[in-house]
Formats: sequence, C-alpha cells, structure tokens
Amino acid sequence: MNGKAGAGREVVVGIDPARDWRLALAWAADEAQRRRLTLHLVVAVPPQHDTQHVDDTPHRTALRQAGAETLEEALNWARDRHPELGASGDLLGGTPAAVIGMLSREARMVVLGSRHLSRTAEFFSAGSLVVPVAAQAGCPVVVVGDAEHVSQQPPYVVVGIDGSESSKAALAFAYEEADLRGAELRAISVFQPPVFLLHDEEVALQAQRRLLAETTAGWQAKYPDVAIRHEIPIGHVVEELAKAAEHALAVVVGRRGRGGYSGMHLGSVVHGLLHRAHCPVITVPTL
Repeated sequence: MNGKAGAGREVVVGIDPARDWRLALAWAADEAQRRRLTLHLVVAVPPQHDTQHVDDTPHRTALRQAGAETLEEALNWARDRHPELGASGDLLGGTPAAVIGMLSREARMVVLGSRHLSRTAEFFSAGSLVVPVAAQAGCPVVVVGDAEHVSQQPPYVVVGIDGSESSKAALAFAYEEADLRGAELRAISVFQPPVFLLHDEEVALQAQRRLLAETTAGWQAKYPDVAIRHEIPIGHVVEELAKAAEHALAVVVGRRGRGGYSGMHLGSVVHGLLHRAHCPVITVPTL
C-alpha cells in the first residue's frame, strides 16, 4: 500500500454495463492525460445471490459477457479519445463498491458516474457506489453527473474550507487541479450562525476570515500561477458550496473519517452537492 492517500499512478474509473459510462470515462481519461497517469477501467460482476436455492449461473454468465463487451467498447472509446494514454481494463468478481474500494487503496483517484438517484434511493440501492466508496476510499473520489461545461471566465475550481485536516487535504488537491487546468481557485468557508451567538456576529466573521487566511497561507508560493479568492458566504454549507460551484470545473470537499465537511454526515454533503452542483463533486480523504 502507498504511504499516503492518492499516491498511486492510476486513475480508476468504474464502468457499469447497464448505464451510460461515457461522461465519467471522458472526465477520467482527460484527467489521466493531464496528470500523466494511466487509466484503469473496471467492471465488477456481483456474486451469485443464493447458490443453495437459486441457480443463477446462466444469469451470471450473461452478466460477465455483457461486462466484457462493455469493457472492450469503453477501452476502445478511451483510446480513441487519447491515443497516447496508457489504458487497461479488468473484469472483476465482487460487489462494485467492495471492488472499487479495494482498488482505491493503490489509486491516485477514483472516478464514478452519478445516476442522479434521490437521496433515499441512492442509500438503499443495491448497486450504490457513491456513498460507500466515497466514505472508505483511500484516495480522492470524483463523482461526475453532468457533462463538463465552462460558461464563466476565467474557469475556476471551488474548495470548501473549515479549518479541519480534511479540508486542508481538499485544498491541496484543489490547488493542484486548478494549476493543471489553468483555473482560478475559490476557497469557500461557509459561516453558519449559531442559534445563540456568544459574541458579536462581526467578531465571529473575523475569526472565520482569519481561519481561511491561515489555512490557505503558503500555497501561493507553490502555485504562483493560481489566483485564489477567499469567500465567506452566510448560510447552509451545501447550498452555499453548490451556489459557488454553479459554473465551476469541480467542487472539492474534505472527508473527515466517515464524516464530511464540518462534521456533517458524508451522505448529506455528497448527496446535497450531487443534486445541486452541475459539476464534478470531489471528496478527498485526510492524507
């Protein structure tokens, strides 16, 4: 295993034969090309449900055949998009979440497509990948729900900052991504006024500004070409991050253990952003 999260040389992308995989694969292939990494396509075939009572061997054989055909098609598609890109594919047995989670331990990042399910459907869907993979992955997880669009100049990346170690890891990834893209970085620290303010609200806001400045200090020397903007909107974290990311290349948030931004449950942040943000949503584990 690598010494730190996301230190591998592969971009792993999950391919689902039953759904359109092109948006996620396009993003993953482009990202691998930008970062000079290899691309690893994975199709996972779930195990038999109950071998004692149901003989689903023909069904499993059909799934493997469909998976192999889709994998070949997707590999050819990726190679056509970037002929010089090193790309490989694997048809693996196991539940998709477990397979992708295992591969994330050695990957630079994992890329998944979003099915735009409702929050409840995503949690209880047998094929759900977003929540279990993002909660346990050993590398950044990118969820691509819509085609990439750049409708605002200069292009920009959004990163959520709350002063935690996980948001610092997100900032490192966001700076790197902005530098690779020639994009601006918008560091967002959402101020959520408590029900009862112990101090004047302006004092609390000043403390938030100081936290944001301290968290981002020193990065400009490493990435001199990346312009950074500090923003402290007032409101709900997910809503404000989604609003800031309306025309972004991506929105990046940290993952604190099995939690999320500002200690919120991972699902709340990921699902909230997936259903509001029109750009890839990237969760980054603490390094």
